[in-house]
Amino acid sequence: MSEAFRVTIWHEFRHEKRNPVVSALYPQGMHAAIADGLRMFGDFDIRLVALDDPEQGLPEATLNNTDVLVWWGHLAHHEVADALAERVQQRVLDGMGLVVLHSGHMSKPFRRLMGTGCMLKWREADDNERIWIVNPGHAIARGLPERIEIEAEEMYGEHFDVPTPDELVAISWFKGGEVFRSACCWYRGAGRVFYFRPGHETYPTYYHQDVRRVIANGVRWAAPVGGAAPLRGNTQPVQS
Repeated sequence: MSEAFRVTIWHEFRHEKRNPVVSALYPQGMHAAIADGLRMFGDFDIRLVALDDPEQGLPEATLNNTDVLVWWGHLAHHEVADALAERVQQRVLDGMGLVVLHSGHMSKPFRRLMGTGCMLKWREADDNERIWIVNPGHAIARGLPERIEIEAEEMYGEHFDVPTPDELVAISWFKGGEVFRSACCWYRGAGRVFYFRPGHETYPTYYHQDVRRVIANGVRWAAPVGGAAPLRGNTQPVQS
């Protein structure tokens, strides 16, 4: 597959309409800033969609033509239709990649795919965040420094109620002393799920070049690999 992965960025697009701080930081929406970051690091075919779009931004035709879905949600997790969450889950099991950002840890698709509560501790107090790369040989770590420094962010702390990641790429440390598994990978069916922690709406995190590189690397890692299609159900023996 070429680098022109079909990437759909799904965003609630609510904070920008309600909070002047957020609208000043992201006048075109956080999803637009995320898209600009992706374009810095690859020839991605990007579509922006939002919760208030028809069919909540993800009609079947859009999902079926998406290689990697990037998801940012916070205020309106409960508004996402259960049927849509189920369709996203099934698309991941069938091979679509899913990149979940920041507060998307409580989104319906992510929780369905994890099978756990996905809760954590948090604090909004302008904590500096130091993200340490603990798996430097991983594809998502490509081109990154040993650590990423973010001057101010919302704190997320352990325990993060998710299954043990299949691959852990980075952990975060905050000035309050908390740590957090902040770049986590899972394999689900034929698909891949990447969760990346930074991205609170009142901070300019999605303009940070290293954060942008992580997301671009995560999209590239999560993209379908065109692996063997398994056959399931009652079957005849391969050899008699």
